[in-house]
Amino acid sequence: MADFDPNIPSIARVYDYFLGGKDNFASDRELGAQLIELVPSTPVTLRENKKYLRLAVTWAAHQGIRQFIDLGAGMPTPPATHEIVREALPGARVAYVDNDAVVLAHLDALAVHGNKGVTVTDGDVRDVDTILRGVAAGIDLAEPACLVMGSLLHFFAPEAARDLVARYAAALAPGSYVILTMGIASGEAAERFFRMYSEGPSRLYQHSPDDFASFFGPLELVPPGIGDALTARPGQEDHRPLPDREGWMITGVARVG
Repeated sequence: MADFDPNIPSIARVYDYFLGGKDNFASDRELGAQLIELVPSTPVTLRENKKYLRLAVTWAAHQGIRQFIDLGAGMPTPPATHEIVREALPGARVAYVDNDAVVLAHLDALAVHGNKGVTVTDGDVRDVDTILRGVAAGIDLAEPACLVMGSLLHFFAPEAARDLVARYAAALAPGSYVILTMGIASGEAAERFFRMYSEGPSRLYQHSPDDFASFFGPLELVPPGIGDALTARPGQEDHRPLPDREGWMITGVARVG
């Protein structure tokens, strides 16, 4: 568990603020407001990401996946992953992973109050072996599962991101799925956004669409392939050009063979 200091902005709580959630502190709101001033479209972009993740995990559930692993889950700002997948599969199991103290308090509350099959692992996603041992308490890794890494990989250098996805994907059974989303931004204001954020909660990397595509490695992309959270729909053959906007969320779903 990461040390808790309400005066230091948190990745998860700033994200919660962007989504209009209530589980954040003054330090998170102050940084969030400054970032929105730089790139006003930020809350809209992250709501697009939330909507895409809802579509993607629902799609995976409709493929028969009954187990979901939400890495770097962040605040369970409604609807949370377990709420989404259980609309499609009431008995689905969900393993949340995070190391933010406030996030863990909220996730633990979900796990113990009427949400059988929801488990929580406290740990740094970079410690893959430890995380997988924790996840295995509620997820059968010998059976297909869906791994969700939403709005996570822009916190890692390209090689580290590729390695992280590869190591987790290697632990999944054939027939599993991997869902990735990541922020893309360009222009002078975006560069200031990345610098300001990197001086606060965590280093933020500006990856290209080619970088993002490489994070899937040899995994088989599900149609439409690499897309934009605003328009991409998992499983649909609708290949649209990637957008030329100041900020957007790049997305993709891949199958583990």
